[in-house]
Amino acid sequence: MSYYFGKEVPKLGFGLMRLPQNQQGTDIEQVKKMVDLFMESGFTYFDTAFVYGTSEEDTRKALVERYPRDFYTLATKINAFMMAPDENAAKNQFYTSLERTGAGYFDYYLLHAFMENNYRKYDEFNLWDFVKARKAEGLIKNFGFSYHAGPKLLDRLLTEHPEVDFIQLQINYADWNDPNIASRANYEVARKHRKSIVVMEPVKGGTLADPPEEIKKLFKAYNPDISCASWAIRFAASLDGIITVLSGMSNMEQMEDNLSYMKNFQPLNEDEQKIIQEAQRILGNSSAIPCTACHYCTDGCPKNIQIPDIFTAMNKQLGNGQIAEAQDLYKSVTEYGRKASDCIACGQCESACPQHLTIIDYLKQGAEMLE
Repeated sequence: MSYYFGKEVPKLGFGLMRLPQNQQGTDIEQVKKMVDLFMESGFTYFDTAFVYGTSEEDTRKALVERYPRDFYTLATKINAFMMAPDENAAKNQFYTSLERTGAGYFDYYLLHAFMENNYRKYDEFNLWDFVKARKAEGLIKNFGFSYHAGPKLLDRLLTEHPEVDFIQLQINYADWNDPNIASRANYEVARKHRKSIVVMEPVKGGTLADPPEEIKKLFKAYNPDISCASWAIRFAASLDGIITVLSGMSNMEQMEDNLSYMKNFQPLNEDEQKIIQEAQRILGNSSAIPCTACHYCTDGCPKNIQIPDIFTAMNKQLGNGQIAEAQDLYKSVTEYGRKASDCIACGQCESACPQHLTIIDYLKQGAEMLE
């Protein structure tokens, strides 16, 4: 349990980006059950965003319309480079989010997904001043930004904007020392500026819930009764200055697993820290694609290639050596869609990728492997 901005915040947050689906869309009845269990277990932090499809409306139906406003904490985001052709459209996202959620105000509000190629948009559209004005009106309680670039830019932004209340960073043990993601370096910059942190992608889009076999054996040898995902979430939650750790839960099984070890959260002990370090060493030799399945790459793909699904199939072979499983999954995910070989190398996906992946090269590799 932690205390931030005068409120008690449990160390697990419900990320509402990857909600369970059925033939009609979001499975709202299952989401309601997940929300109820989450709240009954003492957790209160919910995270959505304007660009997460129907997530904000789903949040209203499953949470806002069913619980008193002071029972939960809600975060959402404004995005200046997706679905925002001009300044007015960007600013209107805030009011649309208020309408979609019906929340009345937001406890945490973020400028969304800063990268080297888009952060200037937030200046061009005057969004820093816009969110500060909404905070002065009481429509935002705390504001910050989510970040997917390097420590140098982060240091500059926090120096120029000391008024920021918090920052949302991608932190997990796989990315901790990765020079492309720079989890550790960004974390250290945030703490240098005395900013509290919300953690995103602690399980790296589900990748660390199903890590390479060598890491699974390492974890199971120490404790066969806990999930691989628990190691990842507890790693992030054990850091100093963490408000909460977001987990994008897609079903009740994931919810129950997370609650089983986060209700009475215990930081990693010394032996567990050493095991994580060994897992990091192993991952340094892994050839799996570090995709988090955020799907930012797919929205503007002119060929409608479902890139994260293809990468998931490839990782069956690259990460775990499961050749037949990789081929079967690839056949399934491309049955009604485009194949990796349909890529025209336009580069849209790479400019949108928060992980800075060389997607075009990976798709070429996927076509060679699986077609």
